[in-house]
Amino acid sequence: MKLPGPDHPITIEPVAGVVRVKVGDDVIVSTTHALMMRESSYPPVYYFPREDADMRLLEPTGHTTHCPYKGDANYYSIPALGQAGDNAVWSYETPFSAVADIVGHLAFYPDRVTIEAG
Repeated sequence: MKLPGPDHPITIEPVAGVVRVKVGDDVIVSTTHALMMRESSYPPVYYFPREDADMRLLEPTGHTTHCPYKGDANYYSIPALGQAGDNAVWSYETPFSAVADIVGHLAFYPDRVTIEAG
């Protein structure tokens, strides 16, 4: 485990307003409780409360990855996208304490879904 710091900053902040994740006309998430994670030099990432997601549109996979700053990520696919939807969504079920705010949240690869904020 590595801790965020000056060499690898991580901030998590609430996002004002409604944020939606869509695939075509299907709304996967619509929430006023999204979080924005800014991590080092990476593009910002929205994290969405799982309880605001239509989990019927997602399918859990066996894929996992590890981040030394956040922990182990589990993945979901979006079947409506076909192969492009494979492992398009991730979640840190037990994130490290420095990023505990994202527990119970989902993140989506923005090049596979439409994210509307505002």
